[in-house]
Amino acid sequence: MFRGKRDRLKGYSFNRMVPSILTVLALCAGLTSIRFGFQERWEPAVFALLVAAFFAALDGRIARLMKATSEMGAMLDSLSDFVSFGVAPAILLFFWTLQEWGVVGWALVLLYGVCCALRLARFNTQNGGDGENEEAHPPWAYNFFVGVPSPAAAALVLLPMMLSFVFEGWGLDRPVVGAFFLLGVSVLMISRVPTYSFKNFRVPHKYVLPTFLFCGLVAAFVASEYWATLSALTVLYLASIPLSVRSHRILKQETERLQAGEEENRPEFLDRDAG
Repeated sequence: MFRGKRDRLKGYSFNRMVPSILTVLALCAGLTSIRFGFQERWEPAVFALLVAAFFAALDGRIARLMKATSEMGAMLDSLSDFVSFGVAPAILLFFWTLQEWGVVGWALVLLYGVCCALRLARFNTQNGGDGENEEAHPPWAYNFFVGVPSPAAAALVLLPMMLSFVFEGWGLDRPVVGAFFLLGVSVLMISRVPTYSFKNFRVPHKYVLPTFLFCGLVAAFVASEYWATLSALTVLYLASIPLSVRSHRILKQETERLQAGEEENRPEFLDRDAG
């Protein structure tokens, strides 16, 4: 009896709580973005979503480093992503421009939210590891996402708003522009288009120093031209999608060629034994 009581008093290690705390902070940033949207404070609203993306990028990595992954943390992370990158960006775009279209604008908001929920559900199912999903996302494609991930989708959806902070009077706040981005990104999220994940991206040794220099250059531009730099990075990500499709196709063909070569070189007695 006393032993069980001591176990309860021992509590939960704070280190194991850190990833979930970061997830909660990301959720709070996403909800704060919606609040700024109600107040028509567009720049703080987008900045709050960038803060949410920063925390969302950290929580999973820290959980793996601390070996603090859990089913509850994974579910909390998906719920936070849905609010911060599924609900908040679409709400901001609706308040910014799409409310002029009334029911049609709201239908596009709902479409984006549903596609984000479906994309997150598919991602969680793929991580479950059943055979069908491993076939849909084979091990050799570990460096690719299936479809556009929700944080990147939020950045793409808000690209017209970020560009409007730099280029005023270009008509970027027209409902047709917001509708085009909402519809296009919604399709990309639930599509089978392979996109770079950058989680396990390895930099060749000869490119390590140029990579550091590039990061320093980006930091300098962010400090001087914040929205222009973030918009440029978002455009670069959009331009990388065709490259990721090409890389995925080449990798798939190479894998199939190697597998076919292994089957041809397989000894005949193994085939007889298998029969």
